[in-house]
Amino acid sequence: METSALPRPGARRVRRVAKGSVTEGAARAGLTARGVIHLLVGVLALRIAFGDGTRQADRSGALAALGDEPFGAVLLWALGIGLCGMAVWQLSEAVWGATGPDGRKPRKRLAALVSCAFYVCVAWSVLCFAAGSGGGSRSSDAQSRDLTARAMDMPAGRWMVGAAGIGIVVAGVWIGVQALRRRYHDELERGAMSPRTRHLVDVTGLGGGVARALVFAVAGVFVVRAAVEHRPERTKGLDDTLRSFADTPFGPWLLALVAAGFVLFGLFSFALARWRRV
Repeated sequence: METSALPRPGARRVRRVAKGSVTEGAARAGLTARGVIHLLVGVLALRIAFGDGTRQADRSGALAALGDEPFGAVLLWALGIGLCGMAVWQLSEAVWGATGPDGRKPRKRLAALVSCAFYVCVAWSVLCFAAGSGGGSRSSDAQSRDLTARAMDMPAGRWMVGAAGIGIVVAGVWIGVQALRRRYHDELERGAMSPRTRHLVDVTGLGGGVARALVFAVAGVFVVRAAVEHRPERTKGLDDTLRSFADTPFGPWLLALVAAGFVLFGLFSFALARWRRV
């Protein structure tokens, strides 16, 4: 029998520790932090829909709103640390594999590594904002326009921007399909939930997933249009993408529905923090 491919006892112990209570705590803290951001963005977008929004409906606006609350600085530091936990969890899944039968496949590990890099950047911006150094204060719209402009200045930049836009659209469709198929059931400890709780979690998972899918797809369309017209200013960040829904024939009611979906996704993230298998 070939034994060289089998993990050594020491490696198994390291893996158990890495996937143990520390990583579990980091994952649940990260999911909670993600929920807070989506919840705040949804509330800000709802205020815009009803004509009472003065802040950007994106991460920068959410951080500013949180900072204005009592003990805002403490809340911001807690949020940044929670997002660090999200990055640690994703790194552990990239190294050791995720739960589930296909959790150790290369595509899952690569996705976890990309997610880790993303949350490192998000956590850094939140911690810089909490420290008062200005990080995270730029709107998503300004960041998107600057990134698109720099990309278009590169050789074959328009093609790269167009491909990125198509990728964002595809990601939006994938998110929507996963939500409609309720694939998150595979990640939840559904046996520990009452029937009523399972129903409520489905409402938040489905509604939140569809809203995020719609925003991703529309944002991707704006990126593709910017590439076709060679106009980086056509790119829209989260705030402008959300506001664009109010410019449709459905008016602010469509924006309100999408904003409510972001609130639902925030609540869904809280449910994942409680019942997700880690």
